[in-house]
Amino acid sequence: MTPPVGPNWAKTYEFGAARLHTPRSLDEVRSIVAAATRVRALGTRHSFNDLADSSGDLISLVDLPPDIVIDEDARTVTVAAGTRYGSLADRLQQQGWALHNMGSLPHISVAGAISTATHGSGIRHGNLATAVSGLEFVSGRGELVRADRSTPAFAGMVVALGALGVTTRVTLDIQPTFDVRQDVYVDLPWHALLADFDSIMGSAYSVSVFTNWLGENAQQLWLKTRIDPAAPPVQLPATLFGATATTATLLSPTGEGNDNTTAQGGVAGPWSERLPHFRFNAVPSNGDEIQSEFFVDRANAAAALSVVRSLGERIAPILLITELRTIAADELWLSMAYGRDSLAIHFTWKNEPAAVAALLPDLEAALAPFGARPHWGKAYAATAPAIAPLYERLPEFAALTEVFDPDHQFGNAYLERTLGLPV
Repeated sequence: MTPPVGPNWAKTYEFGAARLHTPRSLDEVRSIVAAATRVRALGTRHSFNDLADSSGDLISLVDLPPDIVIDEDARTVTVAAGTRYGSLADRLQQQGWALHNMGSLPHISVAGAISTATHGSGIRHGNLATAVSGLEFVSGRGELVRADRSTPAFAGMVVALGALGVTTRVTLDIQPTFDVRQDVYVDLPWHALLADFDSIMGSAYSVSVFTNWLGENAQQLWLKTRIDPAAPPVQLPATLFGATATTATLLSPTGEGNDNTTAQGGVAGPWSERLPHFRFNAVPSNGDEIQSEFFVDRANAAAALSVVRSLGERIAPILLITELRTIAADELWLSMAYGRDSLAIHFTWKNEPAAVAALLPDLEAALAPFGARPHWGKAYAATAPAIAPLYERLPEFAALTEVFDPDHQFGNAYLERTLGLPV
């Protein structure tokens, strides 16, 4: 144990838990949970709110060995929950395997990402949690639970916000490795994006649009194209949807001049080194930022984006950059993409908490007609009365928490405030 716990990655939130445990074995995890009145799992601290905090103890699984086990016949990999995606991706690539998707940051932990439905990108691809085919977690009173897709209510256990227990191991679907090229276009006209949103966002395996919400153009269009070795070489045009190709390497809009992005310029490379925006061996940024993200039905993309554009003059002064991404619909009860193909509108704000807090209620009100779901781990103003109606399976999830956490050991202020769950 090493008190105090300290801040999150961006140093915008200070954890209030009294103790941080770093167990080295599953038995230690079970003992800690069994002895605790209040306890939560702490990942890589990439949340921008109190989701992972506890009024009692926190458990970090960083000291558990990754113990990566690839089952080639089943096409799965099983890994310790605290392992970072970049480490897992490196091992899979070495063995000729791949995941279907990656987040922009390979530095996040497997359990932290899946438990919050953190998503990656791609109009035809589900979020990272959709690859989960099995879970092992320590539930209330230190009991060990193993579940897989044959388990009733498994779809409610994957994206669980830490409310069911401390996830210790995860099994993920894998596929044979593949190569990807990354190309960047600049000055994408807004009128083109709004008129043909699905075509633009579906024009590559993974597509991102970066904007500051001002002017007639979005600043950057990033295309990550999967390479088919049996097909002719990919030839991308000099102009696409009114945007212009650039051969220059464009650094991340929030990278502050650091060369930390994955290779661009159409140079093919492994999926593990192209699907993320940032290289695993580089620091993505100094973390001096606040992040928010809202998910709307992709069918309403043009209308939702137009509403946000109308707030552009208020957004821009406190914004570093916005990224637009798409995620395929899934069946995971608390996933932001549950039941609908989604557009994710991501805001990386300047580290100006008061200004961000003042704007968020108005931004969320503007997006409310579209049923916008906030990313669980990022900054937002909504509370349970607004959030609960967005998740039709929430009553079933609440019942699951009573099964696996009868003493409410994993309850915290966040779960009470956002979902109305008992503490």
